Amino acid sequence: MKILVDDIVFDSHHIEKKGKIKIKSDFLKDDIHIPDSVAYPPFINSHDHLVGNWYPRTGDNRPYASSDIWIEDMKYSKPYLERNKVWINDGKFDLCKGNAYLLTSLGIYKNIFSGCNVVQDHVSKQNDKYYESFPIFVIKDYAQCHSISVGNWWGDKTAEEEMEDSQGKMPFILHLAEGTDKKAKEDFTKLKKRNLLRHNTVMVHAIALTEEEIKETAEVGASICWCPESNEFLIGKSIDVPASLKYGVNVLLGTDSTQSGSINFFHEIRAAHKMFPQIPLHVIFDMFTVNAQKAMFLNESFGRLSENGNEDILVLDKLSKDPFENLIKVDSSDVVLQLYKGKPIFGNYKYLKHFDIDENEYFIFDLNGIKKFVIGHPEKTIETIDSYLGYHKKFPFIPFT
Repeated sequence: MKILVDDIVFDSHHIEKKGKIKIKSDFLKDDIHIPDSVAYPPFINSHDHLVGNWYPRTGDNRPYASSDIWIEDMKYSKPYLERNKVWINDGKFDLCKGNAYLLTSLGIYKNIFSGCNVVQDHVSKQNDKYYESFPIFVIKDYAQCHSISVGNWWGDKTAEEEMEDSQGKMPFILHLAEGTDKKAKEDFTKLKKRNLLRHNTVMVHAIALTEEEIKETAEVGASICWCPESNEFLIGKSIDVPASLKYGVNVLLGTDSTQSGSINFFHEIRAAHKMFPQIPLHVIFDMFTVNAQKAMFLNESFGRLSENGNEDILVLDKLSKDPFENLIKVDSSDVVLQLYKGKPIFGNYKYLKHFDIDENEYFIFDLNGIKKFVIGHPEKTIETIDSYLGYHKKFPFIPFT
């Protein structure tokens, strides 16, 4: 089966006009014509904390010299105390227990509603049930440490043990140099001394890295995940992304959680463009497609579209003639159709009839005058959260609230 669109972005170097994109799906019954639209590979969010997606953001004493200071400050903020009415972090980070699923569900829908089929949830490794419970791909194979500065506060193995477990065949992910103080500036040196700077290292934020340290990162083949909204909000500064690109660092894009980061991935793309408008938009596009696929050791069905058929696809309204400029103009209401493993997970309701599905599996709602569908029942999650709070809670990343 095929979907006919105006433009097909296979990757940043391969774009076709007025084409039919081949779909591999056990659900699609017939071809679909979607006028005034652009097909993309779904996005890869390289950094989120699913359980941390609450609103509004916390940070009354910004800018912070270090995220370590913010972490302590956050624990006494009104949003954090409000979230405690739903789920209290007992320090064990077992996200299959208690009400954690209510918050991780919010995080999943934040990603779905902004074109992400893949998300890296930065937390200690959970059991298989956790990763299998979601309607999109939450990356399971990774090694991690929270950060050099506070260690693996999730109670898992040491950073060195985690790196050894990775065997260089999966990403080793940690926050690094998230600040401007002396401690943040020393992180990179400590990382090297502990032999943790390797080709599979993914440094999240890395704000304090010098140009020479950026160059070393490129030379070893490590990756840096940039979270512009979170960095600007908390620290007031970002890593030097143009220098990172100049030296050939594999730069990724992530949202962070909404406790410090952006509303959704569309907002993050706009934030990246606003912060460094000289970076071509097709280069930013690579950050959440092919660059992320490489850093996260995903197979090549992620991060690009294939001429031979696709299980995953994102079709957006065409609001600009340039498909990359289009990405800084669209938002959740402009997602026309999103497929994961050949199954529709979000989009315009009128296209759901082309699929052999049980409509009871979906929530139908209105968004800016357009009838939409989404997989699952996030409205029940909101109702349950409201029952714990005793009032209705609105989340701007959940568009129907």
